[in-house]
Amino acid sequence: MGVKCFSITVAVVAVFAYIVYQTLLSPLPVPKINTTTYWGPSSQANRIEKSEVKPFKINYSADVISKLHNRLSEPLNLVEPLENVNFRYGFDKHKLEELVKYWRDEYLPKWDERQNFLNALPQYTTKIQGLNIHFIHTKDQTEKAKHVIPLLLLHGWPGSVREFYEMIPKLTKAKDNIAFVVVAPSLPGYGFSEAAKVPGMNPTEMAVILRNLMISLGYDRFLVQGGDWGSIIGSSLATIFPQNVIGFHSNMCTSGWVSSFFKSFIASFYPSLFVPAEYADFHFPLGEKFSYIMEESGYFHLQATKPDTIGIALTANPVGLLAYILEKFSTWTDMNNRDLIDGGLDKHYTKEALLDNIMIYYLSNSITTSVRLYAEGFGSKHLNLKIDRVPVQVPVGCARFKNDLAHELDWQLITKFPKLIHSTYHANGGHFAAMELPDVLYNDFLQFVKKLNVTA
Repeated sequence: MGVKCFSITVAVVAVFAYIVYQTLLSPLPVPKINTTTYWGPSSQANRIEKSEVKPFKINYSADVISKLHNRLSEPLNLVEPLENVNFRYGFDKHKLEELVKYWRDEYLPKWDERQNFLNALPQYTTKIQGLNIHFIHTKDQTEKAKHVIPLLLLHGWPGSVREFYEMIPKLTKAKDNIAFVVVAPSLPGYGFSEAAKVPGMNPTEMAVILRNLMISLGYDRFLVQGGDWGSIIGSSLATIFPQNVIGFHSNMCTSGWVSSFFKSFIASFYPSLFVPAEYADFHFPLGEKFSYIMEESGYFHLQATKPDTIGIALTANPVGLLAYILEKFSTWTDMNNRDLIDGGLDKHYTKEALLDNIMIYYLSNSITTSVRLYAEGFGSKHLNLKIDRVPVQVPVGCARFKNDLAHELDWQLITKFPKLIHSTYHANGGHFAAMELPDVLYNDFLQFVKKLNVTA
């Protein structure tokens, strides 16, 4: 009787395990995606689209800048912070007052200079699936390289193409006989790229648009690099279109696989078996890492559920826009910045770089459309694609920067990225690596490209 009961128990457990595996854990085939979905006004869905590439310049009148100056001159009437909380309750009042004054009295008077800087990289727009997509496209100095490779460079939120301005010249300049033709688009609904007029513009749909952009420019095979949403979009692009992607490199690799949580839990008991000792604190202790994510993810829930509400509040208030965005540049660059009176912003970035990014959001009025990506990315339409359970069948490189929001072990990543050929750890840097440490990210990416052997 005991043997019979044992056998039945084993059988039930086996069946349960099989069901769980098939339901939650087994790899899935690439889903069928419509590559021609129209995202413009539904009333114009049947119109023939012209995909002409047009030069683009950022060009705002003195009147627009003057009106912003006047808005920044209004009394702030901010509440005094609690004693010794620094950035732990959010953006510090005194640092905000300092930045608003700098924005108004020092940055805006030299707007022509900043506008010229932003226009120094060649930019264009073209229609893709009903949307006017803005992108940087440069091959400056690439003629000096023996091997020139197209590269799609993807930003995230609350960043913009401004993150890449220090890195792009390095990419286009020949090093070790390699250079890159760079295409750095503003994501749909970000900056100067038009937003979808109908619901459903999730990361996978963005991947389709950006792949179609590259094809329209004549690049049938290209590299992809991205962080934040750029990583998730890049992963989707590599998943769905492996025939177009030479390799995918990210400074925020995430698998999204259900098993990832269980793997990290198991690894926490024996970290030395899964990661070199000097990098264990990138991943552990789990309790500390989980608490940090919980403390810093309030924005996420808000943007994933009511993006237009927060968008309205920020659109109507440039000071609020600055505080909301730059708080992320503080904390996501290094969690310890929460204990600094200035949020560590001056330690990692120039004021000009930070305000350039704010100006792109403000002038393009794109904060609402940018945060909608959270609602679409975690909506049922996108989740039902189960794209995270489809392995990426192209070579992948992952660069971890110590102070980023979170990291995954190779053991966690290998399920989603079975061709993980490049995995690195960097002792410094945070979430916005391209802006904070452009040399380090560039060199990491170049090492990944060399492993691809595309120059052989």
